[in-house]
Amino acid sequence: MSLKLLSTSLLISFGTHALANDIHDALSNSSAYADFNLRYESVDQDNAVKDASALTLRTWLGFSTGSVNGFSFTAEVEDSRIVMGQDEYTVGPTGFNVGEYSVIADPETTELDQAYIQYKSDNFTARVGRQVITLDDHRFVGHVAWRQDKQTFDAISAKYAVNSELELFYSYLYKRNRIFAEAADLDSKDHILHAAYQSKIGKFVAYAYLLEVDNDTNNALDTYGISYDGKTTTESVNWAYGAEFATQTSESGSGDAATSFDASYFNAYLGATFSGITAKVDYEVLGSDDGLYGFATPLATLHKFNGFADLFLATPQQGLQDLKLSLAGAAAGGKWLLAYHNYSADESTATVDDLGSEVNLQYTKKFAGKYNVGIKYAAYDAGDIKVDTNRFWMWVGTRF
Repeated sequence: MSLKLLSTSLLISFGTHALANDIHDALSNSSAYADFNLRYESVDQDNAVKDASALTLRTWLGFSTGSVNGFSFTAEVEDSRIVMGQDEYTVGPTGFNVGEYSVIADPETTELDQAYIQYKSDNFTARVGRQVITLDDHRFVGHVAWRQDKQTFDAISAKYAVNSELELFYSYLYKRNRIFAEAADLDSKDHILHAAYQSKIGKFVAYAYLLEVDNDTNNALDTYGISYDGKTTTESVNWAYGAEFATQTSESGSGDAATSFDASYFNAYLGATFSGITAKVDYEVLGSDDGLYGFATPLATLHKFNGFADLFLATPQQGLQDLKLSLAGAAAGGKWLLAYHNYSADESTATVDDLGSEVNLQYTKKFAGKYNVGIKYAAYDAGDIKVDTNRFWMWVGTRF
């Protein structure tokens, strides 16, 4: 009995000692970071409210441990502050200056942005907790990091690399932490399924996004889609091309008040890079169901699509067709972009057909290794709906 007790004590001692060493090594291999973004934004709209302007500073402070038997922990705090009293703007969901100015969606906030435990092996990664999730080009699932308060999710997620070509991803989202501090966060029961296959001729993706707001009502937003992206090179031109198609069903309510809509999504693009310039044509259709419902992408990084002026963050009931022509290149050590959007309804009505047009300009540059600056401008010319809008941004940021 004494020998058994001694052996058990030694095993526990050695195990505890080994674990303590592992934890020490993990903490020793930890990393911390800080990210700052100071941005000025102005909005001039042809409507009844006052023009808006904001100067805000966004701060991210993050910490990640090293790994213990594949496990690690990451936490990040986010803070956004109004600087020098430049607060002449409206953030409707938070109740800030409601109805007084045009909208700039950057509320003051301090919140836990990420906090998750991760397990990682050679070909498998799992996370539990508050986390950033982005898929493909962010058209359906993104972090909206353009805004000062980015979008994260309380979720369980898993990624499995079957081999060097095929990768599978699944996540269950139980809360959507949106860009309006905590004022518009949503409890949810979302299932995200995604498969990507990298072949010799390009990348193929299939997905199912089964979304449900957990608010004690009957609702569902189910989207199924496929996409393809390819590249090829000729003697003097690098070509990029792709297409995507998705179908969507939206259901809400019950009994006589129940509604159900169906809509489809389509995108095709062709780009050519030559002599340092990239020219691209992109045609996107967010479909409509008889002019009563527009295809929705509520988890997307919406600012990235359908114009910088943010007039089509929600798809009109008549749907949206967006023909985009763009040029991009390099100059003076930075990158520039010029884009033109022509908008129209997918299913026109007697009063809604022309949805306007927009010009976008952007220039960004990195300097001194860790700093970045940029300017950005959007000019929207209204059609049958919306109002003429001009937006301007200027920012500087750094990361440590």
